[in-house]
Amino acid sequence: MNFASRLAVFYFAYFAYVGAFMPYFPLYLSSRGFGAADIALVLALPQFARIFAPGFWGWLADRTGARRGIVIFSCLAVTLGLCVLPLVEGVAATAATIAAMSILSAGAIPLVEAITLSVAERTRGGYGPIRLWGSVGFIFSVAAVGAWLDWRPAGDLIMLLPAFALAALVISLTLPSGVRGARASGKSRSFAPGAGLLALLAAGFCMAVAHGALYAFYTLYLREKGYSGATIGGLWTLGVVAEIGVFLYLQALVRRFALSTVLLASFVAAAIRFAAIGWLGNSLVVLALAQLLHALTFGAHHAASVAAIHRLVPETAQARGQALFASLSYGAGGALGALLAGWAWEWVGHSQAFGFSALAGLIGAVFVLRLRRTGL
Repeated sequence: MNFASRLAVFYFAYFAYVGAFMPYFPLYLSSRGFGAADIALVLALPQFARIFAPGFWGWLADRTGARRGIVIFSCLAVTLGLCVLPLVEGVAATAATIAAMSILSAGAIPLVEAITLSVAERTRGGYGPIRLWGSVGFIFSVAAVGAWLDWRPAGDLIMLLPAFALAALVISLTLPSGVRGARASGKSRSFAPGAGLLALLAAGFCMAVAHGALYAFYTLYLREKGYSGATIGGLWTLGVVAEIGVFLYLQALVRRFALSTVLLASFVAAAIRFAAIGWLGNSLVVLALAQLLHALTFGAHHAASVAAIHRLVPETAQARGQALFASLSYGAGGALGALLAGWAWEWVGHSQAFGFSALAGLIGAVFVLRLRRTGL
């Protein structure tokens, strides 16, 4: 296989694991007797790890050129952590296991993004056609596991997760290393974030906060409203199908519109999407339409953001640039979003939890308007 094909297969395998973990792990924790606040705490820990850990892995990758080796190590950490998880008891031990696994594995996706962007730039094949296979992998597992959970108890999920992670580990061994970057010069050069990069990071932080309730409680929310496991899996799948459409036409999209315009549309869509989920969740039609907006709130936002990072950060610091975005946006924003969602879920109300998500989307749009002034 060529480099692009290897990366596509890795994206498929890794996000197949994510599709099994992210929507359904709250059900597993609930089956072990964890309350909403406990679930929010455990789910926030990977986001806290992403605040600082990707920066270290990005620095190490730019310093040594060992991008592929760090990705392999990250996948190994996930696999071993999931194997240990059934052996621990209680909230504290579970949280410690998830925290350790998250810190050691935080380098995987930012470094694969850097590798993919460098390969796509050299081959002119485009980022979208490679990255969309991650969405396909997510669809495969989220639909399969959702149907499986209609027949099996949520506690059995822990038998599936290590198998998904092991597949990603095996495929990571075939990845290209990407460009050598800073290693070629023998040192890792520093870079100073400008106004455009700061605005982009702030906007990304808000988008991650906005998704906090979705990633922590969407499945539980739908279960409480009486939807079946197959329907829940179908709704998650629908969102990712829409996301694939964005990745397929990404090159045409960024040729026609400025990156800041794509980002602004994604934040407006986030405000609409999460308000609709929170207050109109009894309507399956509304939920389906809201999931279609995932094409913008994740697909378009993520693709436009990583492309903007690639433009705003020098080549010698590409791994650190992608890691910085993962840290401050998905890391800090994801952690705060999960904690806010847990607090709102218990003390304010389920609809209000998604209302906070909608508000975060509107705040993010303000930062994008500042980004537009830089000409991006």
